[in-house]
Amino acid sequence: MDMKKFITTSLILIFLITACSFPSAAPVDVPPPTATTIAPPATDSPTNTVIPPTLAPPTETFTPIPSPTAEPTSTSTAIPFVESLDATVTADLLSCRYGPGSEYLYLYGLKKGANIQLMGRTDGNNWVMVAGKNKCWVNTKFIEIKGDPQTLQVTYPDGYKLPVSPYYAPTIVLSAVRTSNTVTVKWEDIELRAGDEEDADMFIYIIEVWRCEGGKMIFDPLASNYPEVTFVDEAGCSVPSHGRVFFQEKHGFAGPAEIPWPGQ
Repeated sequence: MDMKKFITTSLILIFLITACSFPSAAPVDVPPPTATTIAPPATDSPTNTVIPPTLAPPTETFTPIPSPTAEPTSTSTAIPFVESLDATVTADLLSCRYGPGSEYLYLYGLKKGANIQLMGRTDGNNWVMVAGKNKCWVNTKFIEIKGDPQTLQVTYPDGYKLPVSPYYAPTIVLSAVRTSNTVTVKWEDIELRAGDEEDADMFIYIIEVWRCEGGKMIFDPLASNYPEVTFVDEAGCSVPSHGRVFFQEKHGFAGPAEIPWPGQ
């Protein structure tokens, strides 16, 4: 073997021996492999994944529930009327008047303890009619009634007439004007002749109004010495308001003159 081959062969052997003794290669900054998610193939069969349904906004849908065919729980029961009620006077001396109010003409007086019989009432105030040859009216505040006065028949104005004056003609209503809930009525003035007054405190005009207040119909006999009156009348009653004017003198009542009622 010549020297050149020997050197070449020696170098190869040295390289092989050195390579076997080298340590493993150092790590390098190679990014780690990215995890790959393999989606399952789409199928027509349902999976275990629950997808919540899309809810529509609620709507006010009412399902009618058939009502039972039972009778109504509350029914209006009419009050049974009576022909009369007994009562006793509690005031020392009670005025019994021609009409259902304190300003009507005086008929006679009833002493305390007097037993009387009632046979009618108004529909709207607390005056009741006393039976007898000369019927008249008293205030329930001054008598003790054996029973409910609301069971008496309504006898005013249809069941009872005021005595008519033979000396005066009725007045004439000139106007009835509403301002909101206030009504003002005016009529022609009548001059009372001397000697035709019952007493110095007598009013010459009685204005009967059936007016609405607080949803309730009220009968209000008003009194005046002047040809004008103002009162409250509201909306909200089931029957229409109305009224009339009488001229009063000691022999009786002239009229009535009906009030042309102003609308609401």
